[in-house]
Amino acid sequence: MTEDMRDGEFRAPDWDAHKMNTREPFVELEPLQAEIAIVDATLEALKDAEIIARSSYDQAAFATHREAVRESFEIPWTAISPRQERLIWALNSIRRPARMIAAGVFCGFTFICNAGAGVGPGAVYEPEDLVGLEIKPEEAERAARNVEALVLNSVARVLAEDAVAFVADYDGAIDLLYLDAAGPESGKGIYLEILEAAYERLAPGALVLAHNSVNSAEKLADYLAFVRDPAKMSASVNVILDTEGLEVSAR
Repeated sequence: MTEDMRDGEFRAPDWDAHKMNTREPFVELEPLQAEIAIVDATLEALKDAEIIARSSYDQAAFATHREAVRESFEIPWTAISPRQERLIWALNSIRRPARMIAAGVFCGFTFICNAGAGVGPGAVYEPEDLVGLEIKPEEAERAARNVEALVLNSVARVLAEDAVAFVADYDGAIDLLYLDAAGPESGKGIYLEILEAAYERLAPGALVLAHNSVNSAEKLADYLAFVRDPAKMSASVNVILDTEGLEVSAR
C-alpha cells in the first residue's frame, strides 16, 4: 500500500473502498497489521506537518481499550471505522489533553475514542476534564451509561447540552476539540459555529478534529476554509482514510 501525501491532504489509496458496515461496528474491515500501518503512516504525516510532536503511541494500550469498549458498549450504529477509531485514540494519547470536549457524541463511541486515552482500560495519562456533548437527551443518557460501564471516575462526563453554548461558557483552556455534531438547519455546518465559540479558549497547540471532512465537504466549506487559513490555525491536514474523512487541525 502506498499512501499519498499532498499539500494539506493525506490520502490512503483505498479510501474510497474502505466503507463501514454501520450496523456492525466491530467487524474487521482489513487485517490488523494493515490498519496499524495506515494509521502509523498518517501519524508520521501529521508529525511532518507539525500538528503533533511525535508519531508513536502505545499499541498494546489501545488494544486493551478497544477490547473493553467492544465488551461493554451498546452501539446501534457508527460510521467511525476501525482506522478512525485507532487514529483518534492515538492522537489523544500523543497530545494528552488535560481538557477535551467532544461535540455530537451520539451513543458515546466517538467520545470514548477520544477519552479512552485518559480514562478506562488502556489509559496512558491522567486528564482533568473530558466532556462529551450530545444535544438529544435520550442519546446522551445512553452515552453516559456506556461510559459509566467502562469508566469509574468523574473525569469523563457526558452531558445533554448545546455544544455552541457549552464551549462559549467553558471555564478553562481546551486542549482538544472533537467535532461530529449536526445542527437542525445547518447540519455539519455547525462545526464552524462551535469552533468560533471555542476559539479563544483553545490552548496553544490544541488539536481540533472534525469528522466527515470528505462526505460532508460541501456543508463544511466555510469550516474548512477557516481551519486552513494560517492566520487562524497553525496547520491543518485532511486525513482521508475512508469515505468519511477527518480534518486534523492545530491551533
